[in-house]
Amino acid sequence: MQFAYTILYVNDVKQSLAFYEKAFGMQTRFLHESGDYGELETGTTALAFSSRALMRQLGKEVRASDPHHPCFEIALVSNDVPAAVNKALAAGAKLMQEPQEMPWGQTIAYVADLDGVLVEICTSMQA
Repeated sequence: MQFAYTILYVNDVKQSLAFYEKAFGMQTRFLHESGDYGELETGTTALAFSSRALMRQLGKEVRASDPHHPCFEIALVSNDVPAAVNKALAAGAKLMQEPQEMPWGQTIAYVADLDGVLVEICTSMQA
């Protein structure tokens, strides 16, 4: 098997795609004409978005993300974490944790996206 995509449930798919483009430099791969589903180009695994309204239509009641009580996070690697955090904040992200160097040598910061999804911005792990 191959990991294909992760879907984030959001209020407004088009707005989320635009935010991720501006905040993190990703490009939209696909946006359905309904506006209820879209994907970002991230390499072999896509970051996808589905509207909460569509999920309700499909009989699923999804919970809103809460960056103070997350049940998951997405992680984005950057060579310059402070600059990446500043770019995300300028796009409307909320700062959750300033960049910090971890004991294992990785620099990590956290922001929340427009829907409260926790986004880790970090340097890559060294072997």
